[in-house]
Amino acid sequence: MQDILLAIVLLPLAAAIIVGLGGQFIGRNWAHRLTIAAVGVSCALSINTALGYVIGDSEPLNLTLYTWAQIGSLNLQVGFLIDSLTATMMAVVTFVSLMVHVYTIGYMKEDPGYQRFFSYISLFTFAMLVLVMANNFLQLFFGWEAVGLVSYLLIGFWYKKPTAIFANLKAFLVNRVGDFGFLLGIAGVYMIFGTLDYAPVFEQIKQGFTDVQIPITDETFWSGITFVCIGLFIGAMGKSAQVPLHVWLPDSMEGPTPISALIHAATMVTAGVFMVARMSPIFELSEVALNVILVIGATTALFMGFLGVVQNDIKRVVAYSTLSQLGYMVVALGASAYSVAIFHLATHAFFKALLFLGAGSVIIAMHHEQDIRKMGNLRKYMPITYTTCLIGSLALIGTPFFSGFYSKEAIILAAQNSQLAAADYAYYAVLIGVFFTALYSFRMFFLVFHTKERMDEHCKSHLKESPAVVWIPLVLLAIPSLMISWWIAAPIMSGEFFGTAISVAENHDVIAPMVEEYQKPFALGLHAFFTLPFWFAVFGVLTAYIFTVVKPAWREMLSQKLGVVNKVLTNHYYFDKVYIDYISAGGVGLGTRFWKWIDAGLIDGWLVNGSAKTVAAISGQVRKIQSGYLYHYVLVMVVGLLAFLAWIYWRALAG
Repeated sequence: MQDILLAIVLLPLAAAIIVGLGGQFIGRNWAHRLTIAAVGVSCALSINTALGYVIGDSEPLNLTLYTWAQIGSLNLQVGFLIDSLTATMMAVVTFVSLMVHVYTIGYMKEDPGYQRFFSYISLFTFAMLVLVMANNFLQLFFGWEAVGLVSYLLIGFWYKKPTAIFANLKAFLVNRVGDFGFLLGIAGVYMIFGTLDYAPVFEQIKQGFTDVQIPITDETFWSGITFVCIGLFIGAMGKSAQVPLHVWLPDSMEGPTPISALIHAATMVTAGVFMVARMSPIFELSEVALNVILVIGATTALFMGFLGVVQNDIKRVVAYSTLSQLGYMVVALGASAYSVAIFHLATHAFFKALLFLGAGSVIIAMHHEQDIRKMGNLRKYMPITYTTCLIGSLALIGTPFFSGFYSKEAIILAAQNSQLAAADYAYYAVLIGVFFTALYSFRMFFLVFHTKERMDEHCKSHLKESPAVVWIPLVLLAIPSLMISWWIAAPIMSGEFFGTAISVAENHDVIAPMVEEYQKPFALGLHAFFTLPFWFAVFGVLTAYIFTVVKPAWREMLSQKLGVVNKVLTNHYYFDKVYIDYISAGGVGLGTRFWKWIDAGLIDGWLVNGSAKTVAAISGQVRKIQSGYLYHYVLVMVVGLLAFLAWIYWRALAG
């Protein structure tokens, strides 16, 4: 088993190194052959590992490979924790990565950085596997930072493009804010539990954990476990792009489309969701933290959905959709429905990767035009892309019998069943969010694939379906987007699949009332036609149809009527303005003043240069008495002797 696990992790790394260092020698064809073969084998082994837990043949495995440092009682180790939760993430990450690798052959075929791109995406896959397979916080943090680094390289892949450089720097800096909180949370874990290994931490909680009180003042104390949970969740907010640390994700669309699917559908942005689910025993000890998670997730789900309605860039519509759906997952975490969050993570990975790659297929056909207002009626020219994008869109809005329906419905019900203080707010936010998800999804779908053709004649004359290397991954992703939930919904919701990998306190169990319904997926799909979320989705699709197909002039009229609201939305709630014009500019201004006043003025001006000037001034005056004449020196000696005798006489009188 150890050899299999090492192969899963190290094959993508080996391919990334060979292609990255020897790409110019092995050529373009061998670059994609090696990386696809490596990720393909990793994917096959990961799916086989996951099937072992589906069937029930496999037991959780906590394996320490080696200890690379020991500091007192702290062991710094490299190891794997393989259970149903890890196996699910391994299968999802490697499958989506494999589809992206294949898709990249067609999308990047004319790019001069072809080999470099394949090296980066294989390295990214390695980093994600290290993260999800870790059995300790240190290795988790290594994978956490590694995916951040590679995402920086991928977002800024076109490094001669100023907007791409700005986007990757923005992603890097925003994630540093989240990672600072993450480090504090990890430090808190060591302070409270005395170890960084998962198993001893979870065992201490299981045996009866006594919270540590952190003194803030003589009369004020903070819960140590709440401090840890909030710190860890701040890290998740950065990686999973939750308000207010969400601003990096829309700008990251400046990178090539394949990395939009790889980073933003199933891998890096879901790392925070996975981490909180993995740490469920810790989070279950703090209702304060769970309420914070509910509020942040609900706010992201609803308000990022609003922004999706006003976007005109096809990739940014899907990006804001990702933000909103991540909010749904975080709501499930806050409601203690960790298995539901992972359920939606898995289904979302397939249909969101499908939508990103579908957007890329459209961009290829449109000669890299991304404005949906300059498209129209593409279903005539791209039937495969049209059909697969329709499946992805229906899954996204939670259409009954599609995979997204089961996981999204479970989140809404979990929020409704929760007894936490913030649960009502979360429930109404995710319920209203259903309408806006349908609205922005089908506004984009209708503008791209229906309505009149708005492209120029030159573009129209070259329109055709993307090559097979592009549409085959779309078809392979469309299949699980449609039907994966038919098989996985029941075991996930019953708790049979995740078992001890996820821990939920008895008073937080919101899934129990839903278990029986999810044993009959077909009946649950039929029942959906009589529920509020279904009709909210229908109303959203109808609204999109009216404003884009039937009466497009109404859209402009409504924008003018809602001038202030439209301005706020098109400026993304002014988060960027506040961060760039005030916080960043204020930090730079404050730093400049400190440099001028303290570094240049006090240290250089007074202490360093000032002391030198003082010595020089005194030396200049002393130099004047060095005349070279003997009688001058005798005079100085006589004056000095008289002064000394006067001082002795004065001391004698005083005594």
